[in-house]
Amino acid sequence: MKNFIKIIQYILPYKGKVALNVIFNLLSVIFSLFSITMAIPFLGILFKIQEMVYEKVPFSLSLSSLMHNFNYYISKLIEQHGPFYALILIGVVVVVTSLLKNGFKYLAMYFLTPIRNGVVKDIRNAMYNKTIDLPLAYYTRERKGDIISRMTNDVHQIEISVISSLEMVFREPITILVYLSSLLVLSPQLTLFVVVLLPLSGLVIGRIGKSLRATALRSQSRLGSILSVMEETITGLRIIKAFNAEEKMNQRFRGLNQKYTRLMNRLYRRHYLASPMSEFLGTLVVVIIMLFGGAMVLRGQAGLSPNGFIGYLLVFSQIINPAKSFSQAYYNIQKGMASADRIDEVLKAVNTITEPEDALNKPGFESEIILKNVSFRYENEPVLKNINLTIKKGQKVALVGQSGAGKSTLVDLLPRFYDTTQGEILLDGILIRNIKIRDLRGLMGNVNQEPILFNETFFNNIAFGENEVTEEEVMQAARVANAHEFIERTPEGYQTNIGDRGNKLSGGQRQRISIARAILKNPPILILDEATSALDTESEKLVQEALYNIMQNRTSIVVAHRLSTVVNADLICVMHEGEIVEKGTHRELLEKNGIYKKLHSLQMFS
Repeated sequence: MKNFIKIIQYILPYKGKVALNVIFNLLSVIFSLFSITMAIPFLGILFKIQEMVYEKVPFSLSLSSLMHNFNYYISKLIEQHGPFYALILIGVVVVVTSLLKNGFKYLAMYFLTPIRNGVVKDIRNAMYNKTIDLPLAYYTRERKGDIISRMTNDVHQIEISVISSLEMVFREPITILVYLSSLLVLSPQLTLFVVVLLPLSGLVIGRIGKSLRATALRSQSRLGSILSVMEETITGLRIIKAFNAEEKMNQRFRGLNQKYTRLMNRLYRRHYLASPMSEFLGTLVVVIIMLFGGAMVLRGQAGLSPNGFIGYLLVFSQIINPAKSFSQAYYNIQKGMASADRIDEVLKAVNTITEPEDALNKPGFESEIILKNVSFRYENEPVLKNINLTIKKGQKVALVGQSGAGKSTLVDLLPRFYDTTQGEILLDGILIRNIKIRDLRGLMGNVNQEPILFNETFFNNIAFGENEVTEEEVMQAARVANAHEFIERTPEGYQTNIGDRGNKLSGGQRQRISIARAILKNPPILILDEATSALDTESEKLVQEALYNIMQNRTSIVVAHRLSTVVNADLICVMHEGEIVEKGTHRELLEKNGIYKKLHSLQMFS
């Protein structure tokens, strides 16, 4: 129920259209009621039992007043022109009220359309905004396929299960209430029996719907696992083929798919039970009312004439379809609520990387970055221990050491991709936690080991994150990054699409585009994380030259495996098992004859 209320909250921005929808639905139901109640005088005239009315009553909006005056005009028409003309009048009234009923029904749906689509749009936007907002640590715990499943399939499930039921949620209760009110006017005694009987059938439907939600929740979770395997398969297809693991992956996928299919069979069987169950219960209720009401009419206890009782049954029969639709909507909503639960888990996920309300603006970098007693752990796994480091403005600082020593994690702490577990990081004497995140990251440019590019043009990849950039500025950044020549050789130059993750480019070309992006940003602090480790010799030379160009007059923090790339650094920090064990220049560290000397010797003779 809480999640349904949460979905209803997405409707609040459309409250004006909701009001119009409710008004038009109400008018549609009222005119529908008028067209149905015309059966009472029609049958009365046909079987010559219509009660003649010779006096009008003062006009009011009550059903009894309207029916009394209508019967007055019918009686007058029968008296003056005969019963056939009275039947023609009733037929005209039925046609006009039917036209008005369907016209107002269309208007109700007309204003419901932007509500349905708008709510789904807002949920998608909220999911995407939250996905971008959540810290990187969140995605180390969650499967990417499951996140994609929540953003696509679960949102779609809400659309087809919950939002599509809004029509019934808005219209059917109004229909049931209006018809029940008219039944109450026609026969209070019989309607009291109906009001007692209907909730009993609703109780049976509710029991089935509750189990439907639990099954749907498990099925959505299974689908997330399937999408995860598919995402892993596409990403790792080269390795799967290289290790002849196609059959193993097929077995894994088939197993998950089989479990998902069994769950979906159970889900749809319960879902399909809704319609026949509600139809059977509706028929049962009608038969009981026919017997009970018929007995009351025969004994003269219902306050109804025989044609009035038939009219009563006709009005009651109009409650069955709305009640059936409402029960169907209940089933759909229960199924969709499982998706709402999964979406809500993401929307409720806490972003631990926050800034205080009085966070400071920091437009520039002036003097130094200081790390004081910095420690960090992934959940219970310690990664960094008691790091102390000062990086002066304009310095080129290198972090070297074996894989898993914590180098990449250390540089991820600077732009607050993660927060320190202990200790503090200061930028120009200000705790980075107290600086606006946008300003902090605006001071830094990143070039990673694996270039992250988008399925866009060269121009848009280089200008990524920047506003109002000219083509000349983009071209200049590409020239500095040694990328201009190969870009110009492509069919459409800077407007050529580079494919998914830049798969139309070589590794060196992708890296130079990544460097051009950092150059265009023109940050005072540059973070280079293994920027050349995956390249061949020729590509490395071009990228190294581009990196040399970008590091001029900037504070640079370089993570490197190849020591040959950092021999000219102002400060080299050797990391081992999460700690900085040695510091100094290339020459000083060689003279210390420690870990750095050992690493250097291994690379020299390998």
